[in-house]
Amino acid sequence: MLQTVGEMDGSNQSGVSEFLLLGISDSPEQQRVLFWMFLAMYLVTVVGNVLIILAIGFDPRLHTPMYFFLANLSFTDLFFVTNTIPKMLVSLQSQNKAISYAGCLTQLYFLVSLVALDNLILATMAYDRYVAICRPLHYSTAMSPGLCILLLTLCWALSVFYGLTHTLLMTRVTFCGSRKIHYIFCEMYVLLRLACSNTQVNHRVLIATGSFIFLAPLGFMIMSYAWIVKAILRIPSASSKYKAFSTCASHLAVVSLFYGTLCMVYLQPLQTYSMKDSVATVMYAVVTPMMNPFIYSLRNKDIHGALGKLFLGKAFQRLT
Repeated sequence: MLQTVGEMDGSNQSGVSEFLLLGISDSPEQQRVLFWMFLAMYLVTVVGNVLIILAIGFDPRLHTPMYFFLANLSFTDLFFVTNTIPKMLVSLQSQNKAISYAGCLTQLYFLVSLVALDNLILATMAYDRYVAICRPLHYSTAMSPGLCILLLTLCWALSVFYGLTHTLLMTRVTFCGSRKIHYIFCEMYVLLRLACSNTQVNHRVLIATGSFIFLAPLGFMIMSYAWIVKAILRIPSASSKYKAFSTCASHLAVVSLFYGTLCMVYLQPLQTYSMKDSVATVMYAVVTPMMNPFIYSLRNKDIHGALGKLFLGKAFQRLT
């Protein structure tokens, strides 16, 4: 039974001891199917992203800015799914839907921070592709190792600040009604719907910081690709055009998937946010991190070669 501090001390103040993550379905049969489905998706996501990280780490030919950012994107996706799916799998298997207040806020912090980090890394990758295609003669100096580390550090700092801001604001929110969350994890919009205190500050800060963290990088990526397309159209050779575009195709696909699923969830009024949006939430929280390694490795000969060397090297070590 859920209790609040307000109930225990008889005051109007309320502090939550735990929430209930009800997930997508209440049916035991469907929950068993969901358990195996999400377990398979989680394992595929972990294996795919770990292989990308290992391939880039062990192959010196992939020690370039583009693959440096890709390895960090894979690490972010790996951390992202590990923040949410294991807890959901335990809930599906044990039928224990409870998550502590502290656990919910911790999950919320990493969720918000890692989504922001994903977005910022994608923006830096767009800048890398812009320099590679539009300023190829200056690429080695414009994308120096020091600048790459500085850009990544800035991405981490902004995402940590973004996550801390919204998590700390959430600690000021009072919950005195239902504790039932019809989602697979603690999500900010759902928590704000459960609040019985004034959340105007949360909404204003969410709009202000979200515009900076998400809309500004999106605008930057759109501008980068406008210049990239303009530069590609100037290339006389059709084969050279295709080669130049192919270096951006994977990144463009990942950006489209990321923002497409994100818009499905968040570009709607808070009042209309309902259980039907669980599917969209699963898309951006589970499917997108799972698909990213496949999108980047599908037609990437460098990744194929690195993975081949990685597996052949391991096999040779076993034989010797």
